[in-house]
Amino acid sequence: MKLFQQLLVAPAALGLLAPVAASAAELNINGVSDYAASGEQVTSISQFSDVYPTDWAYQALSNLIERYGCVAGYPNGTYRGNRAMTRFEAAALLNACLDRVTEVTDELKRLMAEFEKELAILKGRVDGLEARVGELEATQFSTTTKLKGQTTFVMGATTAGGDSVDDTAWNNRTGGGGANAYNKEFGAFTFNYDQRLAFNTSFTGKDKLYARLRAGNFDNDNAFDGGGVNLTKLDIAEATENNVVLDRLYYKFPVGKEFTVIAGALARNTESLAMWPSVYNKGGAKILDYFALAGTPGVYNKETGQLIGAYWKQKVKKGANAFSVSVNYVADDGEGNKSDSSTGGFMTDNSRANLLAQIGYGGPEWGVAFGYRYGQCRSGMRRSTQFVQQGLSGASDNFNLDCLGKDGDRSSNSYALNAYWQPKKAGFIPSISVGWALNNVSGDDIQEGSYTTSQSWFTGLKWDDVFLKGNDLGFAFGQPTFATALKGSDTPFDGNYAFELYYNFQVTDNIAITPALFYLSRPLGQGTRSLVTDGNGYDGTFNVFGGLVQTTFKF
Repeated sequence: MKLFQQLLVAPAALGLLAPVAASAAELNINGVSDYAASGEQVTSISQFSDVYPTDWAYQALSNLIERYGCVAGYPNGTYRGNRAMTRFEAAALLNACLDRVTEVTDELKRLMAEFEKELAILKGRVDGLEARVGELEATQFSTTTKLKGQTTFVMGATTAGGDSVDDTAWNNRTGGGGANAYNKEFGAFTFNYDQRLAFNTSFTGKDKLYARLRAGNFDNDNAFDGGGVNLTKLDIAEATENNVVLDRLYYKFPVGKEFTVIAGALARNTESLAMWPSVYNKGGAKILDYFALAGTPGVYNKETGQLIGAYWKQKVKKGANAFSVSVNYVADDGEGNKSDSSTGGFMTDNSRANLLAQIGYGGPEWGVAFGYRYGQCRSGMRRSTQFVQQGLSGASDNFNLDCLGKDGDRSSNSYALNAYWQPKKAGFIPSISVGWALNNVSGDDIQEGSYTTSQSWFTGLKWDDVFLKGNDLGFAFGQPTFATALKGSDTPFDGNYAFELYYNFQVTDNIAITPALFYLSRPLGQGTRSLVTDGNGYDGTFNVFGGLVQTTFKF
C-alpha cells in the first residue's frame, strides 16, 4: 500500500483498534460470528431496517455503503448502530474497506498501463501549452487591452449620364458642367484603402476605454469619398492623405445594471446608442454611407467630436425585447476643443453641436425606434441631394447648410422613425429594415427659395446564407434627404432615388469579398439642369452609376 494510503488509513485503524467501551468480559462471540457469517455486503442503506435519515451518522454510513461497498449487516437485516463495537467487528469492517481500496488502486494501475501512450501524449500537450502560455504572458501586449484591426481595399469607378453633357469644368456646389465634366474629373477607376487599428481596454471587465487609429487614401478628388456628388460616398471611405490619425477616443462605463455613461474627446453620436434601429448591414457589408445610416441621415448624421452621453437599457432575459433610452450631446471636432466662444467651445452657441435622443424597443428578431436630433448652426444632414446640401436653389454664395456664415442663427430639428424585422432562420424570406425622417430648418436668415423642410426614407432587404453559409445578399432603395418645402410659394423639384445591391462572400472567418453596384437617379435634385433650357430649367437628367469590389480583412 502506498504511503499516502497508509497515512489515510492509519488514524482510522488506530481508533478502531484502540480499547473500546466493551470489555473482554462483555464480548459476544456469537454476535461476532453472526456479523462475520452474513457474507453479503449491502448495496443500499435502505436495506437496514433500523437506520433512519434522522440518525446523525446516516450520511457517513450511506457513503461507505454506496461508494465503497464495505459495510455488512446482520442476517436479520439490521445494522445495530447504537450497540458498542467490538475490536473484532472493527477489524472486519476495516479489512473490508481496505480490500476495496486495494481493488480501486489495482484498477487504476491497470488503466494507467493500458492508456500509457495516450497519457504520455496528453502530458506532452499540457507541457507544450504551459510553455506557450508562459511565452504569451512574457510577451503579451497588455493585460487590459486587446488590439483589433480591419483593412479594407476598394477597387471601382463611377460614371455619370444624362442630357446635361456640357464639357465645362465640374462645379462641386451646383453640379454645373453635366455628365461629361463629371466623368472627366470623377470617372476614373481607382484603388483605395482604409486601415483601422482599435485598442479596447477594460479595467473592470465591464467598462471600455476605446481608442482607434485610422488611415486612408480616399481624398476630395475621389468619387467614393463624395467627390462631385456627396451621395456616392462609401461608409468605409476616409481621407487622411495616408497619414495615421486618431479618430476615436472615448470611455464608457456602467452605472448600476441598466445605465451606461459615455464621455469622449473624440466620439460619434451614432456609436453612443443603446440599440441600432436597422439590421440591413448587420453581419453583411456597408456600401453607400446613406444606407448605412438607416436611410435617415438627418437624425443619425455621424457627428463626431467632443461628446457626453448616457443610455438606459432594460435588463431582460437573453433574446428578449428590451426598452432603451439614449441621449448624447456632441460638439463638432474643430469647434468643441476651442477656447474662443465666438468661434467654438463646448456647449456654446457656436459649438456646431448636435443633441441626439432615441427611444427604442427591440431584440434579435424585431425592433422599432424613434429618434430626434437638434442641430445647431452649421451642423449637417450628412447625405442628401446636392440642392439640400447647398441649401439654395443653385445660387452661388457662401451659404452653409444650416446658417449664413458663423453669425447666422439657423438651426434644425430632425425626426426619424425606424423599424426592422428578421426571420429566426435564414431562408427565402429576407430581413426587412425601413426608415423615414422629417427635417425642419428654422431661423431669421432663411432666404427666399431656400428649403425649410426635407424628408428621406429607405427600405433595406438582406438575405442570409445565400448559396453558402455566411454569405449575404443585400438590396436597398430609397430617397436620400430631399427638399419638400421652400421659403416662399415655390414648389421644390428635388426628388431622387438611390439603389444598391451587394453580395458579401465570406472567404474565411477573417476575409470577405463584396462586389457591389449602386445607382443614383437624380443626385443633384433640383440643381439638375438641362442645356435645352439654357441651363435655367430643372427638367434635365443627370444620374450616376457605380461599381466596386470591396475586400475586408479582419484580425
